[in-house]
Amino acid sequence: MSQLKILSEPEVAVIHQASLRILSEVGVRLTHPQGREVLSGAGAEIHENRILLPAELVEREVARCPAQVKLHGRGGGEVTLGAGQLNWHNLGGAREVYDPITDHRSPASVHDVCASIRLLDALDQATTITPFYTPLDVPGELMSLMMYRHSLPNTTKPLHGPGVQRAAEVRYLARLAGTIGEPREVLTVGISPISPLSFPDGIAAAILEAARLGIPIGPLPCPTAGATAPMSLAGALAQQNAEVLATIVLAQLIHPGLPIFYCGRLAMLEPRSGSSVWGGVELGLVSAATVQIGHHYGLPVNVYGFSTNAHRLGIQNGYERALNAVIPALAGADELSGIGEMEAGVMGSHAQMVIDNEIAAGIQRLLRGFEVNQDSLAIELIGTVMDGLHNFLSEEHTVRYLRSGEMLPARLAERRSWELWEQSGRQSMSDRAQTEAEHLLSTHEIPPLSDSQEEELDEIMIEAGKVLTPGS
Repeated sequence: MSQLKILSEPEVAVIHQASLRILSEVGVRLTHPQGREVLSGAGAEIHENRILLPAELVEREVARCPAQVKLHGRGGGEVTLGAGQLNWHNLGGAREVYDPITDHRSPASVHDVCASIRLLDALDQATTITPFYTPLDVPGELMSLMMYRHSLPNTTKPLHGPGVQRAAEVRYLARLAGTIGEPREVLTVGISPISPLSFPDGIAAAILEAARLGIPIGPLPCPTAGATAPMSLAGALAQQNAEVLATIVLAQLIHPGLPIFYCGRLAMLEPRSGSSVWGGVELGLVSAATVQIGHHYGLPVNVYGFSTNAHRLGIQNGYERALNAVIPALAGADELSGIGEMEAGVMGSHAQMVIDNEIAAGIQRLLRGFEVNQDSLAIELIGTVMDGLHNFLSEEHTVRYLRSGEMLPARLAERRSWELWEQSGRQSMSDRAQTEAEHLLSTHEIPPLSDSQEEELDEIMIEAGKVLTPGS
């Protein structure tokens, strides 16, 4: 199936050139001493608290990135971003848990972190996992580490690390990851510069530390068009691209050849409320454009997939997330995020995860297309049925194509008549999703970590608590 092109190749080149001008003429705000030393030593110019990055420096360092990023799970599974397959992972960092039965939400806890990861491990379309909830029952300084620590025992799938803001978090995450494998193979980290074009000392130090340790990085700028980036989508994309490129340059100067996956989280400003819009079709549009821009550099690309501003599992939720996932999927995204996301990333639910699993399966079916050949055209079969000798249902051809996945069976969507639906209790899709989530959580088994691994994780967290928590 041919890929969707939001931008023409000349337009991608124009955005690239605009990003180079932003970096060389406007520069980035970075005051971290080692970061400034590394960049200036490579030819960047220091202008007070800004650093100007020459175009040749940017292009040289970006060219060092490998074309693929591999992530291993403790169960032996491996995902390769950039291998031509669409992968899916969940939203990371929701702080509220939505219950569709009571129609209320509550603050996330460590218990919710564990349950969400176990459920994602059971869902076949979730190929990689990111710690889902930010537990509010732990000190803020330890939140990212706690998210990862309690994700490790609850999945064997490849596990992305959480977003980090300090070098110490990177070091402790690497030690936690070391309990299941080589950190540079089983861990990635997301690091977000502050839009527009600002790299606070903690962020710069985290980039340097991840690069020093050889841990793959997903540069994760989150500009909002109209608030922290231009309202024009072209301008916002150029700025977002500049923020990604600056992150890559800093990382590559420390570790040439470090695996990088290109991320973009551009959203729009809702002018009536000032909130960030994750549900408008513009998000799917810029996500698809981000895919093209990242592929221009030969990098695997991770963008928003399932996204909505909706507060319930209703029609707004369904059409926004499906539309905004299918557009970048058709553009050739390597990884889409957002399984389980609600309310612009603030909230999530188990039922939403199960629903997204079914939507993702449908999108994968869409991408697969169908074959047109002599067998699939079935001319002789049509003639045989027209002669009245057979019917299509009884033919081996029909069974073969059903088994080959020509038609995707639905587990949650309602396909029965009104009468049969009424007899079964008039359940909605969200009702069935919640039931399925509860079933999976009660039956899905995950190989546990060893006692020694659990003890090591606890020891690392105790040390981190003493070092990172003020007054400890």
